[in-house]
Amino acid sequence: MPEPLQIAIVGGGAAGFFAAITCAEALGARGRVTIFEATTKPLAKVRISGGGRCNVTNARTDPRELVAHYPRGGRELLGPFHRFGPKETIAWFEARGVPLVTQPDLCLFPVSDDSASVIDCLLGAARAAGVELRTHCAVKQIAHAAGRFALTLGTGETFAADRVLLATGGAKGLDLAAALGHRIEPPVPSLFTFRIADPRCAQLAGIVIEEAVASVPGTRLQGAGPLLFTHEGLSGPAILRLSAWGARELATREYKFTVALNLVPPLTTAAVVERLNALRTTHGRKQLHTWSPLELPQRLWEQLVAASGARPGVAWAEAPAAVVQTLARLATASEFPVSGKAVNREEFVTCGGVNLREVDFRTMESRILPGLHFAGEVLDVDGLTGGFNFQAAWTTGWHAGSAMAR
Repeated sequence: MPEPLQIAIVGGGAAGFFAAITCAEALGARGRVTIFEATTKPLAKVRISGGGRCNVTNARTDPRELVAHYPRGGRELLGPFHRFGPKETIAWFEARGVPLVTQPDLCLFPVSDDSASVIDCLLGAARAAGVELRTHCAVKQIAHAAGRFALTLGTGETFAADRVLLATGGAKGLDLAAALGHRIEPPVPSLFTFRIADPRCAQLAGIVIEEAVASVPGTRLQGAGPLLFTHEGLSGPAILRLSAWGARELATREYKFTVALNLVPPLTTAAVVERLNALRTTHGRKQLHTWSPLELPQRLWEQLVAASGARPGVAWAEAPAAVVQTLARLATASEFPVSGKAVNREEFVTCGGVNLREVDFRTMESRILPGLHFAGEVLDVDGLTGGFNFQAAWTTGWHAGSAMAR
C-alpha cells in the first residue's frame, strides 16, 4: 500500500478550512490533512465578520457580474467562479445544515444571524472528514527538497508534507511565500474610512445619504452608494468602495488628499442650478433655510445654505444667482480635506500578496514550485464589502483542496 499523502494547510481561517475539508473529503483514506493555526482561535475573522453575523457570500451568481466587485483579482477569479461560485457555496452550507437568507442588498447571512453557525459547520465538517487541527502551532519555515516539503513548527518539530497550502493572512504568510521564491505585491490597507478634521463632518455626524458619489479630484477614483457622516469624518459603502479601488494610490499619498462628494447623483452642478432657478417662480415665497428642493436631510441642507452665503430668511424669489450657483456646487461637488484613514470595524482587508501571475487559478498551484498552493488572503486578491472576500476564500479554497487531492 502506498504511503498516505500528507497535506499541510498553513492557516486556520475561512480559506484554509474550506480547502482542508474539500481535500480530506476527496482523499478519504488516501491521505491525511493537517491544519496549522498560529493562534488558539481558528476562524477568528469569521466569528467577528459582519458584526458577528457573518456575510457568507453574495447573491450575484453571474461570474461576469461578480468579478466587477474585486478591485484586484477579478480577472483571475472569472474561471474559478464558473466552477465554484455563490450558487455552489450556498448549496454547500445548506447541505451541511446552515441555511442562508438573502438581504435586500444581496448579501447572504445564516438564517440564525449568528457567525457561530458557520464556524460550527466548518469545524464539524473538518472533524467528520478526518482533518487534524493543530492550534497554537505556527509554521516558522518551509523548505523544499526532493519533491517534499519540511515545515519547521513553533513547537520545534518538523512536519513532512507532500503538498502545502498557504492560506494565512498577515506578514508571516507572505514571508513564507517569498522564501519559496514568490514575488510579493506589498500589502496596503483596503476598505477603510476617511479621517477628516473638518467641523462640518462633526456637525453632521449620524446623517446618512442613501445615494452619493465620492471621488478624488484629479484622478479616476470614485465610489458610489450610501454615505455616512461621522465624528471622525466619512464612512459608508461609497467611501469603502473608493478606498478599495484607490488602495494603492491613496497609500502613496499617505492618506492625505481631497475627497469630493456629489450628494444628489446623478444630477450635475448645471442640472441643480436649473432646478433651483425654476423655484424662483414655482416656490418663490419659500425660504432657502427652511425648505430643501433636493432630497437631502434638513440638517445637511441648512449647513449647505449657511455655507452658500445666503442671507438669513431670504426667499427663493430673492436668492442671488451667486448663492444658487454656490448651493448647486456644494450639493454636487463639496470638497473635504482627508488627513488619514480609520479602520472599518466590520472588515479587515488588505490588497497585496502573492503575485497572481505566479499562480495557476485552475488549481491554485504555484507556477514556480509544484506542490505549493495558495488560497484566501495570502493572494493579491481583495473584494468590496458584501460577502465578496469570503466568496474568494471559499472559491480559492475549494479549487486548492480539490487539486491537492488529485
